[in-house]
Amino acid sequence: MATPFNPLDKRSLGESVAGALLTQPVGALPPTNQFMGAGIYAIYYTGDFKVYQPIAGANRKNRFQQPIYVGKAVPPGARKGGFGLGIAPGNALFSRLREHAKSIEATNLKTADFFCRYLVADDIWIPLGESLLIERFQPLWNVLIEGFGIHAPGVGRKKQVRSKWDTLHPGRGLAADLPPNPKKAAELERMIAGFFAGKVQAALSPEQAVTEEDEEGS
Repeated sequence: MATPFNPLDKRSLGESVAGALLTQPVGALPPTNQFMGAGIYAIYYTGDFKVYQPIAGANRKNRFQQPIYVGKAVPPGARKGGFGLGIAPGNALFSRLREHAKSIEATNLKTADFFCRYLVADDIWIPLGESLLIERFQPLWNVLIEGFGIHAPGVGRKKQVRSKWDTLHPGRGLAADLPPNPKKAAELERMIAGFFAGKVQAALSPEQAVTEEDEEGS
């Protein structure tokens, strides 16, 4: 069978973008100074929330080895599968990180326990880098406890139940009027413990996690 024409191997390109992110310095969430551009980012947790200790332990003492969430921020025209080529990104990446910090502030978590690294990148490389990072690190909030990236329930979300993330970390106004998730917080905590113990969980594949992140960020 003939090999499909591919002048540039997309996995190699994705690894290049992902690797570039991992060389960036880690700082506070959100970043102190506003900046312009779109790109990808990784968020790290170092706090004392009990079931997150395997992650926190990997990130303390400035190690930052295991992101709890990986995401992207793209210009509006890049949503829903488009690339948004030629569209000015504005401060899309900074705004996304600031929005995440506000989500955390409303819950039983502390923003002081979170850090991030980010990479401003051209639009076409952003999905590749995000996909490879999720595949490599299997971030908990991407593949198991989804819902962190939700902006607000839209037309398609109003009939959905509260996300796993909002069930485990209540407080965001956008989730207050949604029906409860069938899984209670205690069950989610057991799922997380099993995830870290290597037990088979109903986790999202990297491909599904990317799709979920796209829908949450829309």
